[in-house]
Amino acid sequence: MLDKIEEVGSNKFTFYQLLGGTEKIRDLVETFYDVMDSDPKAAGIRAYHAKDLTEAREKLFMFLTGWTGGPQLYIERYGHPFLRKRHMRFSIGESERDQWMYCMISAMHTLKLDEKIMQKLAEQLYGVADFMRNKSEQS
Repeated sequence: MLDKIEEVGSNKFTFYQLLGGTEKIRDLVETFYDVMDSDPKAAGIRAYHAKDLTEAREKLFMFLTGWTGGPQLYIERYGHPFLRKRHMRFSIGESERDQWMYCMISAMHTLKLDEKIMQKLAEQLYGVADFMRNKSEQS
């Protein structure tokens, strides 16, 4: 089935469908932020967020719903996400990218996503997370 994942708008499967729709995206986002909020390995990126994660949870849920091929909730409410531009105020390097991915992969494991779907989704999300980097790394 993973070889049939295609661009949004095609007649092939989307991550949205493979994950199980809106409810599963919500579960993934809630678990992601629960990990970020409680795991010391994510302290660096947790510090970039407000004490109350309600708004961050909702925005990531809306974004991921559309990004995975579901309803474009984020765009309908806020317009184009301009992810890199919206994240420029934060110093994001490899460590921050890796902390974000750690939270996401931990959430996927907690929810016991299918291993192949999890691998493919993590690969795609890594590309997005890596694109957010705006801090040069010291050698």
